[in-house]
Amino acid sequence: MMPRLNSAAELEQLRAGILAGRDPGKPCIAVCAGAGCHGLESGAVVSAFEAEVGKLGLGDKLEVRATGCHGFCEKGPNVVVSPGEICYFEVKPEDVPDIVARTLKGEVLERLVYAHPVTGERAVHMGEVPFYKHQTRLLIGDNPKIDPMRIEDYLALGGYAALSKALFQMSPGQVLDEVKRANLRGRGGGGFPAGLKWETAKNAPGEEKYVIVNAHEGEPGAFMDRALFTGNPHKVIEGLIIGAYAIGAHRGFIYTRHDSPQLVKHIETALAQAEEHGLLGANILGTGFDFRVEVHYDVGIFVSGESSALMRSIEGNPPEPRPKYIRTSVAGIWDKPSNLNNVETWANVPQIISRGAEWYASIGTERSKGTKLISLSGNVVNSGVVEVPMGTPLRTILYDIGGGVPGGKAPKAVHFGGPMGGSIPEHLIDTGLDFDGMAELGAPIGAGGMLVMDEATDMVDVARYLLEFLTNESCGKCVPCREGMRQMLKILTNITKGKGKTSDIGRLEDLSDVTGLACLCALGKTASDPLRGTLRYFKNEYEAKIAGGNETAGSAAR
Repeated sequence: MMPRLNSAAELEQLRAGILAGRDPGKPCIAVCAGAGCHGLESGAVVSAFEAEVGKLGLGDKLEVRATGCHGFCEKGPNVVVSPGEICYFEVKPEDVPDIVARTLKGEVLERLVYAHPVTGERAVHMGEVPFYKHQTRLLIGDNPKIDPMRIEDYLALGGYAALSKALFQMSPGQVLDEVKRANLRGRGGGGFPAGLKWETAKNAPGEEKYVIVNAHEGEPGAFMDRALFTGNPHKVIEGLIIGAYAIGAHRGFIYTRHDSPQLVKHIETALAQAEEHGLLGANILGTGFDFRVEVHYDVGIFVSGESSALMRSIEGNPPEPRPKYIRTSVAGIWDKPSNLNNVETWANVPQIISRGAEWYASIGTERSKGTKLISLSGNVVNSGVVEVPMGTPLRTILYDIGGGVPGGKAPKAVHFGGPMGGSIPEHLIDTGLDFDGMAELGAPIGAGGMLVMDEATDMVDVARYLLEFLTNESCGKCVPCREGMRQMLKILTNITKGKGKTSDIGRLEDLSDVTGLACLCALGKTASDPLRGTLRYFKNEYEAKIAGGNETAGSAAR
């Protein structure tokens, strides 16, 4: 058992010892064990590598590491061989002996490296693969270098140095000011400045305050938080501890999904390891600062990810939202000041403290700083988790990283924000990834799910599908949400079945206005946003369906 660390010096001594015991030239085979690759039986690939290394007695010459998500989900299971970051894709257990043999010889197994689907051009190293070369992977880039079950891997990469700096070199107020100057905006949906939210909780009346990680990620098509938290849990935990120090909280909560056993295992293991090392719990690093974290699980409904509903769930109550005039930063869990940020927001904090607000603010646009994780899915060649600087054109994400639309088809629309988001047509594809700019177009970034739809997509049916999801997920507490969505869904369903009326468009617009104004929480207030977006850009499809019965509508309105 590791003795608790009681100073910054002891932390650095431990780090130096870990690094001294590692040979940077020793080959390491990192197998992606993220959710996507896990579903493609990457576990069997890991077992095959371990068996091969054991059979050949290579334990001292070759390391095998099961890691979190590498990002390129479309081509899983993925393997990265270091040094050199040689990438192999769609690896099967029967490929393992060849990879091991080539690795020991310093050679490349050409048949498993990336090949461009059109030109056939091959890319061996990660930085050469189109999916990776156009990204800036500040948050998820360490995933292939870390076994999430080993705190030593995180420490070897400088982990918890930011916490040490905050505790020993900065006051809570200085930490808060640094986050404010970096202009870190929340990555969970609204893009609200994190520093201002922290300041509200810090200055709220009462000694007892809480900090919370929202790791619910119930939005369909969003999987970047799970990729980050499962692959590098200590990065998120370190950010949470720093935030607690800045705000003056001594108790924190992680609210996550009950149906992701791998995620739960990695979080609980990381918390236990951090406490064992004196980085969490009582008297952290001998500073006298105490902070403990509890893990709570959702009840399997979408609305439990809403901030006030989430906090009620932590209290042991049904996850029903509260009126928005009650700010959770002032009166959250048990009516105590409670600061809630999502996984990606907390993960940004250590790099801001380590590298400074000026460095962080140099990335992105004037009002949207840093990088953003994107879950890229839908009608796109390369699906996966993408990380790019804010301001990156959507065209770059779709074509340079995503490889475009398969089958030679043209894109019709890009949808952001999940069921409560919006779609923009292809002619706006040069728009930059920016909180405010995207919101003005009716497609707020939300958590970061980017769904690509091709020319064959029926946009009216897309709106109907998303509204059906939200209708089923509504808690039913308020009438405008419960009944308003049902009526909109009924009208949309009739239109898609060829039973629409000319007056239906006006009725849909009126209902969307009412729900947007009168609903209790964000789910109801924004439930009609996909409808508004499709009416804004694809109204001709509604008109064509109503006029022509069940015929498929044409291309997007320009």
